[in-house]
Amino acid sequence: MANALVKDTNFNMRMNRQKKADLESLFGSLGMTLPEAVNIFFESSLLAGGLPFSVRLPRYNRQTEAAMQEAREILDGKVPAKSYGSARELFRELEDEPSC
Repeated sequence: MANALVKDTNFNMRMNRQKKADLESLFGSLGMTLPEAVNIFFESSLLAGGLPFSVRLPRYNRQTEAAMQEAREILDGKVPAKSYGSARELFRELEDEPSC
């Protein structure tokens, strides 16, 4: 029976340079290399019989959905962006809005 731990093939992947550096830094702070972290992910996937975490679309409350829609409309130029003379003015308006 062949040893299951023998590494006899390669896996190559392309990614954004900055993301790779960020991941190397993150996993380095945990005491592991990027390939070691990927191997842990693969082993966890095999043990779980799929992804080792839940993959779902995010669900937001109505107020958050409305704020995201407003932001999209501002970015698309459909709604003018509000501006404030000061942070105090912004916070005053936020205090006046009803919460859900």
